[in-house]
This record gives sequence, structure tokens and C-alpha cells, in this order.
Amino acid sequence: MQTTRVSLRGLIDKWLGARLAAPARITRVRGARAGQGGCVRVEVSGPSGQLSMFFFRHGDCGWCVFPPALNAG
Repeated sequence: MQTTRVSLRGLIDKWLGARLAAPARITRVRGARAGQGGCVRVEVSGPSGQLSMFFFRHGDCGWCVFPPALNAG
């Protein structure tokens, strides 16, 4: 699947922009290792409660809501 390179801030604004009345809490889930991207959890609080989403860093240094494909080999 081909993706367009997107910054983490741009992706958070796209998915959570309307809910960001309060600051978001960003937590690193796992660090970047050889052949893998990073993953962060973004938490926001709103009138209906707390929402958490995961964002994954891909090999092109862009961020997506789906993890990068595993390299078999």
C-alpha cells in the first residue's frame, strides 16, 4: 500500500483535532530499532471520556494509523 508521508502532528490534527480542547499526552510505546519504526500512543480527554490512539512511524519517516509491513527475511 502506498502512503503519503505525513508528520505526527499532521496526523494527530487529522484524527483528533476536534477533540484537542485539552493538551494531548503522547507516550512512546516502543523505540525505533533496525528495520522497524516507532510507535506512540496519544491520549486526549473530552466530554465523553478519554480516547487513546496509536500512531506508527514508517520507513519513509512518515506516520500512519496502521503499522508498517513486516519484512520477511
